[in-house]
Formats: sequence, C-alpha cells, structure tokens
Amino acid sequence: MKKIYFLLFLISGILFIQAQTPAEMAAAFEKEATENSHLPKLAHELMDVVGPRLVGTPQMKNAHDWAVSTFAEWGISAKNEAWGTWRGWERGITHIDMLSPRVVSLSGRQLAWSPGTSSKGITAHLITIPTLTDSLAFAKWVSSVKGKFVLVSMPQPTGRPDYNWEEFATPESFEKMKADRDAMEDAWNQKIRNTGYNSRTINEALEKAGASGIVQSRWSSAFGANKIFSANTKKIPVVDLSLEDYGMLYRLVENGSDPLIRIVAESKELGRVPTFNTIATIPGTEFPDEYIVLSAHFDSWDGGTGATDNGTGTITMMETARILKKLYPNPKRTIIVGLWGSEEQGLNGSSAFVEDRPEVVEGLQALFNQDNGTGRVVNLSGQGFLHAYEYLGRWMEAVPESITRHIETTFPGSPGRGGSDYASFVAAGAPAFSLSSLSWSYWNYTWHTNLDTYDKIVFDDVRNNVILTAILAYMASEDPEKTSREKAVLSTDPRTGEKREWPTPRSPNREGGVD
Repeated sequence: MKKIYFLLFLISGILFIQAQTPAEMAAAFEKEATENSHLPKLAHELMDVVGPRLVGTPQMKNAHDWAVSTFAEWGISAKNEAWGTWRGWERGITHIDMLSPRVVSLSGRQLAWSPGTSSKGITAHLITIPTLTDSLAFAKWVSSVKGKFVLVSMPQPTGRPDYNWEEFATPESFEKMKADRDAMEDAWNQKIRNTGYNSRTINEALEKAGASGIVQSRWSSAFGANKIFSANTKKIPVVDLSLEDYGMLYRLVENGSDPLIRIVAESKELGRVPTFNTIATIPGTEFPDEYIVLSAHFDSWDGGTGATDNGTGTITMMETARILKKLYPNPKRTIIVGLWGSEEQGLNGSSAFVEDRPEVVEGLQALFNQDNGTGRVVNLSGQGFLHAYEYLGRWMEAVPESITRHIETTFPGSPGRGGSDYASFVAAGAPAFSLSSLSWSYWNYTWHTNLDTYDKIVFDDVRNNVILTAILAYMASEDPEKTSREKAVLSTDPRTGEKREWPTPRSPNREGGVD
C-alpha cells in the first residue's frame, strides 16, 4: 500500500506541475535556476577537468562521455551518435625556450594538428623573411631557411589595445601610432605577396625548403590574447608565441643577436577516430514526433579551454534540460538537446544531424541555439520566417520583464547563412533561432584565444539565458499550434542588385583532417 500511495503522490505531483499557468511555470524555472544552479559545477567539470574539445582528440571523446553520464544522473536518456571520422591528434607537453643570448622560457603553444617533436625537441636559430622584389627572388632566398625556425608574422608595433591608447595617449600620439601601424601592415602584406605566396601557403614552401619549424604570433588586439587555430604543415612544428616574446625574438634577429631557441612539442598522431554528436532526449507525451531542440556546439579550439566558445552555450542547454526534466518531466512535444561536434570546421555535426535525422527536421517546432559568448541574450531574429513574430511573441510573453527588457527583436529578419549550428536547420527550412548574446569583449579576448577559460564566464548572465531558454522551450512545447515555416520575401542584395535566395543545406565533412 505504501508503494501505491507513493506512486499516486508522484503522479499527482506531476499533474500538479503540468497544470500550472505559464507564469507559474516561468517562476518555478527562475527559482530553480537561481536557488539550485548547477552551472558552476558543470563549468568546472567541462572546462577544468575535461578541458578543450578539439575535434579528433581524446578530450573531445571524454566530453561526449561526460555529457552522457551527466544527463543520466538527471534521468535523461542520452547517447553519442557517430556521424563521421576525423584525424586523431593529441596535444602533449610544449616548451619553448630561448637559450641565447640569454635563457628564458617563452609563452606560447603548439597549434592544433601540428606535427610534433621528440622529447628532446628541436634546437635552432631563427630567420625572418626579408623584403624581396618578386617570387623569383624568393625562390633564390628560400634555401636560407634550411635548419632554422622561420618567423612568419609581422611584429606588432604596440602590445596595447587601441582602447588603452585612446584613454591615455594624446590624440596626436594615438593617430600617429595608427598611421604607422597601417603603413607597417601594408608593407608586410606586400612583402608576403612578393614571395608569390600568402600567409597560409607560405608555410608549405618554407617546410619544403627545409625549415626546422614555423614561429608565428597571431595577436588578438587585446592584452595577452592570441588567436589559436591550426597548423598547416606536414612534418615540422608550428607554434604561436605571445606578442611580447615574438616581438623580442624578431628584434633580436633583426639587430644581429642571432637568438637560439629550443621547441619541444610532444603531440601524438592517433590515426582516424570517430566523431560524434551527443543527443539527449525527453520524450513528448502528446506530440512525440514534434520537437524542440536545445542546440549548442560542443567542440572548441584548444588555445584555452573553450569556456565561452562554446562551453557557456553547452552548459546553458544542459542546465535547461536538467530544469525541464525536474519541473516539466512530461512535455507535450519531444525535447532534444543537441551538442554538436566539429562546428568550428564548418557546422559539420549539425549538418550531419540534419542529413541523418530528417524526421526531427520535419517535425521541428523550434530550435534555440546559443554560441557567442558568456553574455546575456540581447538579440533574437525571426531568421526570415514570415510568421515568427506570432509564435515567438506568444512565447516571449511568459518571460520575465527583467530578461526581455534587454532583448531586441528583428522580424521577420534574414535567414542565417553560417556562423553557428542553427544555420544548418534554417537552410533546411526548419524554424531555428539564435539566442545572440552581449559581447563581454568576446571577439578580442575569448573568441578562439588562449584566454577562453573558466574565469571569463559571467554566471549571472548564463543563468539569465537558462531561464529564457527553459521558458521558450516550455512555451514551444505547450503551444497548441504548429509553427509556420512560411518564408518571407527576401530583400535585394545592394552589392549585386539581385534578390537574395534562401540558403541551401551544406553537406558535412565526414572525413575531416584528410590532407
């Protein structure tokens, strides 16, 4: 009898929860998100313990397994769905040290998928690319790089961001610095063009000529921040140095000090490895073949730990799912959490899902995607769907004014053509929306940089986004009407004078990292 009473109690509790008004449910979501937030714990486990999530690495697979396990703790069914393979690679210990004219450890890192070195590393002198008249002159000079590290980036004239100059410099000094920098950049770009190569292809020529490695510095125009992407060599290592250390080496070479450095970069090639999307599901009760998708890309670059790109989007959708499972366990429509792989290489995971799971695309009620940093959501576009204002407007009515007052809307808007995973669904004609966030200096300080780490997360703003997403998912699930997919008439492109066309679905790269 006790078991029967307990079951009746649970059933009555569930019925009570789902009988509440939208305002009451919104208040319950807000209370749970505020008083029982799992966000710091999720962020720690994902960013500090698992770490960066470069596609093809063991850390990416660890992240997928962690997500499945975490969903299971909340009573949510989840699995890793394989959609292709990628070049397997794992970062190892990296040390970059100057040995002469003095000894100093330099601040830098190996680029993604860079060829590695032995544990003893490579010790060599450095060389800069001179100003040459044309590609023939470059062909004669390039043999000089044999056995040396080549410095391939322009040394920056200042390590201070423009806002720092604007605050403290005289107007005349600020303008002079910018003019000098522009002239320096023009001269550098012309120098590279004269070689017959560009900034990407020149590394191949240097490698072919026998260079020991490539040293670059891709400054992000912010204190201490560099963009960290991938290497494009097959045998020699490529490292990125901080602006400060790179500039020092460049000046030493140019002034005849002939610095000697040692690079140890113990990365490993792991062959072909499978790559996944993590898909979690809360089944619908009345319309199980209609779907709400909570979307975020799971992969990252690995200069930092992928905290704001897109760790914050990931934990937003996971925390939203936790709250929905607890307070709205029997949604009318099926709720899916999609944590996509290999977004950074071209929306591959979400594009594969669109191809492989047409029933979800066909039955999609709405998708909500977050992927531009830790900030609170401030923009929502109708993505070119003519009647998006009607249903998004209805759903937004349940969102507290403390959240909606920060959000600007654009209806019907224009369809997304890239940028993040919602675009994969928009291209297929399915209603998918980007929850676009406030900057928090995202572009310069954390987007694909070495500074994209846990400490940059603004948890108040992420919690704001959880509450918003939970309410929108709930309202989309409860809506008695299916969302319209009618497309707006698109505007004319002022550059071409032609009418814009709806984007077309792109095929994913299912064999990534192939030379």
